[in-house]
Amino acid sequence: MDALEALAILAAGVAAGAINAIVGSGTLITFPVLVALGYQPLVANVSNNIGLVPGAVAGVFGYRRELEGQRPRAIMLGVFSIAGGVAGATLLLVLPASAFEAIVPALIAIALVLVIAQPRIDRALAHRPTPKGEHGVPLRTAVTASGVYGGYFGAGQGILLISILGIGIRDRLQRLNGLKNVLAGLVNATAGVIFVFAANVDWGVAALIAAGSIVGALVGAHYGRRLEPNLLRAMIVVVGLVAIIRLLLD
Repeated sequence: MDALEALAILAAGVAAGAINAIVGSGTLITFPVLVALGYQPLVANVSNNIGLVPGAVAGVFGYRRELEGQRPRAIMLGVFSIAGGVAGATLLLVLPASAFEAIVPALIAIALVLVIAQPRIDRALAHRPTPKGEHGVPLRTAVTASGVYGGYFGAGQGILLISILGIGIRDRLQRLNGLKNVLAGLVNATAGVIFVFAANVDWGVAALIAAGSIVGALVGAHYGRRLEPNLLRAMIVVVGLVAIIRLLLD
């Protein structure tokens, strides 16, 4: 890894940390950058996952005010997020690498659709009726499923979560965003622990992304509401499309 590559990975980590704190699709920045630099998709995925864990912690810290009074909710849903993360990470390791390489363009495409649809999702959540059964089976099942997805790949997990939480829980969107950061961080951390012991991790990559994501998450949590969302969304879509093309051509 030369200095320019290291700088690119660090910058991608900063961007991903900020985007994860605000939206939840930062992997669509870091993963394509790693693939473009020549890293194998599976190595890029697990190294990126581990690298983003410190940024997730920083994002939770940045939203600590919105998390006040949500401890019971976070613990209850956190258990199901962790279970899903274990399942997703296990699938990633058990299935052959060729299966991941074949399915990842479709997963990125799904994440891009979620990014594009997010404004409509937000508007729908703002006018949703009061949900019933916050502690019911549907919410727990959906959170577990999002954990499986996040443990396997992760791009767009935050958008999935904010949609699930918005439908299942009656609360302000910013408070749900803080809860989303907790649950997504738990999934990343759970998968990361498994990857440390069972996967091929590029620790140089993981360290650079970790350093960048911490800075990005703190900045994103503080200034995120001032960013122009359409510009951010367009950048994510462009980078994601480039990644899909690159993977398909390979």
